[in-house]
Amino acid sequence: MAVTDARFALAEGPRWDAVTRRLLWVDILGRACFLGRLERDRLVVETRHDFDAHVGAAARADDGSLLVATGRRLTTVRPDGTRIAGEPIGLVGRRDRFNDGVCDARGRFLVGTVSLDGAHRSQRLLQVGADGVTVLDDDLGLSNGLGFSPDGATLYSVDSVPGTVWRRDYDHDTGRVGPRTRLLDLSDRTPDGLAVDEHGRLWIAIHGAGEVHRYDPRGTLAAVVAVPCPHTTSVAFAGDGLDRLVITTAFGELSDAERAAAPLSGSVFVAEPDCRGLPTFAWSGRLPVPPPRTRRPE
Repeated sequence: MAVTDARFALAEGPRWDAVTRRLLWVDILGRACFLGRLERDRLVVETRHDFDAHVGAAARADDGSLLVATGRRLTTVRPDGTRIAGEPIGLVGRRDRFNDGVCDARGRFLVGTVSLDGAHRSQRLLQVGADGVTVLDDDLGLSNGLGFSPDGATLYSVDSVPGTVWRRDYDHDTGRVGPRTRLLDLSDRTPDGLAVDEHGRLWIAIHGAGEVHRYDPRGTLAAVVAVPCPHTTSVAFAGDGLDRLVITTAFGELSDAERAAAPLSGSVFVAEPDCRGLPTFAWSGRLPVPPPRTRRPE
């Protein structure tokens, strides 16, 4: 069921915030970040923040501040609207930008990169905390969806090109990770964003297929959710019971004929799965020093 009247060029990164009971998501090509109220059959946009660069991902801190990955920078938006724009992170290439991101249980921000000119095998997955930036991967094609197992001990990460889902041990206290191993080889499709449910199953948006696939923890395909538009981009469990599956989509890379054939492309959809999801971890509100530039809202 489509729950938005608006169409987004590249909606991505949905995250449910249980504190405010609001959905957070971004439009990468639309260069904006949104907060909205999820009703039974409608997602109502309540707050929109516009930026002058692509918006790859966003996270919320307990004090209401937002961390927004914009271009090669991390920008903080305070509750009063004040923006603190970080300097470009040198570990992100000049022709790359931030893509999908997620927070761990201690509020570190894990965020990947994608090339703007098609360069592969050089993209990175970074871990950003108050004590600095750590490179977790530096050989990716297109870093994408991220999520943790129900016990938090396993980090799942998507490399959309060539279509691999990785898993590795993860220590939330120290931020240390174990060696990565391949969970899924999806080289015949393009995995995008993901979410993990209470049973440890992975729900993965398959870009270009108009589907969300559910895999058990061993990597077996167990269910498929179809969406009436080709470019499914990401998923999240939302609602007070975390029992509604939000699915984001995009129209930005479709031709006029493809958009006419799939007029709901760019909508946000909600499905009713037979399970609940996992709570989202909040951002710590802390970034590495030195302090970045600050400006007041316009």
